[in-house]
Amino acid sequence: MTIKNVTVAGSGVLGSQIAFQTAFKGFNVTVYDINEEAINKAKDRIKGLRHSYKQDIAATDEDFEKGLANISYSWDLAKAVSNADLVIEAIPERPDIKKDFYKKLAKLAPKEAIFTSNSSTLIPSMFMEDTGRPAQFLNMHFANQVWLNNTAEIMGSPKTDPDIYKETVQFARNIGMIPIQLKKEQPGYILNSMLIPLLNAAQYLWADGVADPQMIDKTWVAATGAPFGPFSIIDIIGVRTDYNITLEEAKSNPKLEPAVKKLKEMLDEGKLGKEAGEGFYKYPNPAYKQKDFLKI
Repeated sequence: MTIKNVTVAGSGVLGSQIAFQTAFKGFNVTVYDINEEAINKAKDRIKGLRHSYKQDIAATDEDFEKGLANISYSWDLAKAVSNADLVIEAIPERPDIKKDFYKKLAKLAPKEAIFTSNSSTLIPSMFMEDTGRPAQFLNMHFANQVWLNNTAEIMGSPKTDPDIYKETVQFARNIGMIPIQLKKEQPGYILNSMLIPLLNAAQYLWADGVADPQMIDKTWVAATGAPFGPFSIIDIIGVRTDYNITLEEAKSNPKLEPAVKKLKEMLDEGKLGKEAGEGFYKYPNPAYKQKDFLKI
């Protein structure tokens, strides 16, 4: 099977990036979300990537327009997946929502279509039976700012067909990603198995009143030489995504419950992170990008 038509289900920060990067590399892409309002936000979000593509990878306006021309939009799931060779699910990081989505998707997508999840913490065997096609289902997790942090972590379940796995690896290469191939299921893959403990530790320190987010970020950047601290990473990922992950983590780690409460307060105040103009920092000129951020 040759993948030509791709549907991206979920048009949040990362879903929109995945959709445009796929279209930018010449694939036919349909963006699906639940209603017209969400689709209109997706259109603005995707158009808003122009500056990053021009500045970061020297794409021309013509290149960007060609990518836009390869994208269509729909809030009708049946229409969105009617010709799909591949469906990339990028909906909220909640098992109940994902299970419900896959049960609906299984009835509507072509039988030969491959399903992948962009889940950052949940493993494919949790959902493989809901898809109705466990042999054609696996996870493919992208890092934020896909045009720069070009990795796709690919993880199958025990029932994933090895040929489907190989085809997904090749697709990742075709859209400019470095395929990170996992040999077995691992919650959090490789990246988030390392990143989530960092974010959890930072959020605990913040919620427990040990230090404020900027001081925690300064500590990490100054001591390790990393370009970003944990709270600037959360802003880039999106506070809502971080909230959903932390909410799930708190079920087995009660120390995170105060952080969940504080993150919920941020969401209620509209502090959704970089995309919204404010999260732990204010944008477009956050403190962590200023030359004097680490000034003594």
